[in-house]
Amino acid sequence: MPPPDLISVVITTYNRSDALIAVLRGLAAQDDRDFEVVVADDGSTADHQNAVQQAASTLGLAITHVWHPDVGFTASRVRNLGVSASRGAYLIFLDGDCVPETDFVRRHRQLREASCLVNGSRVLLSAELSQSVLEGRTRVFGQSFAFWIGRWWANDANKWTGLVRLPDWSGRKKPGFRWRGIRSCNMGVWRADFEAVNGFDESFVGWGHEDADFVLRLHNLGVVRKNGYYATEVYHLWHPESSRIQASENAQRVRNRQKSLQIKADLGYLECRLQGEVSVHNWG
Repeated sequence: MPPPDLISVVITTYNRSDALIAVLRGLAAQDDRDFEVVVADDGSTADHQNAVQQAASTLGLAITHVWHPDVGFTASRVRNLGVSASRGAYLIFLDGDCVPETDFVRRHRQLREASCLVNGSRVLLSAELSQSVLEGRTRVFGQSFAFWIGRWWANDANKWTGLVRLPDWSGRKKPGFRWRGIRSCNMGVWRADFEAVNGFDESFVGWGHEDADFVLRLHNLGVVRKNGYYATEVYHLWHPESSRIQASENAQRVRNRQKSLQIKADLGYLECRLQGEVSVHNWG
C-alpha cells in the first residue's frame, strides 16, 4: 500500500536527457519529500535512458521509468502509461523540460482541493540561459529575486515573478471552460478524477490540444479549474517548436466536444494502460 498522502509526479520526456536531468535536480531539492517520480518516456533511445538512470543514482532519487517504442508524438498515451505505473492518489503532470522551484510539490499540495484541477504556470527561459542550465553552469531553482530580476532585464526570462507566492483564495477558481492558459506541462489532478474521464485521449495524434480536451472533459465531469499562478511556477527550458501539422484538426475536435458534453476519452487510460510493447524499470 502506498503512503496515504503520496503525490505522484509524472514527467514526460523524449530524447532530452540533459533537460530531464535538470528537472530531476529540481525535484531532488524539494522541501516536501512525500512524492514519487515516474518518468513517462515517449520512446527515447538507450543512450538517453542510460543517462537518466545514472543521474537517478547520483541524485538519490527513486524513479519509475516507463517506456514504449518511438512511433511519433504520443503525449496522451505516454502520460496514461505514466499514471499506470504510479501509486499516488494525487497526480502532478510535469514536462521533461520544466524545472521546478524547490517548493513546487509543497505548493501543489497546498492548492489541491476536491473536485478541482490545478493549472500551473511557467517562466520561459532564453536559449542562452537554457544552455547554461543544461551544461550545469547555472542553477535556476533556489535563486533570489535579484537573480530573476537580472535575468528578466537581460531578456533571459519572460518574467521576474517566478518567486512571487500568493495564498489560496476563491479567485483562483475559474468557472466554465477556458481554453487559454491550459498547461499540461504543469498540472495537478486527483487520480479519481483522472480515471473518471478515462485519462488523456490517445486518439489525439501529433502535437496539440490533447491537454485542452482533457481539461474540457474534466469540466464536463464537474471538476473546476484552479489556477496555480504565483504558487507553482516552473522554469521552461527553451527548445525549437514541435511540428504543429495536426494542431488545427485537434483544435476542431475539442470545439466539437464543447457541444457534446463528452466526459470519457474515446481511447484512454482504461483501454491502453501497460498494453503492447511497454517496459517498466525502477531506478535509483
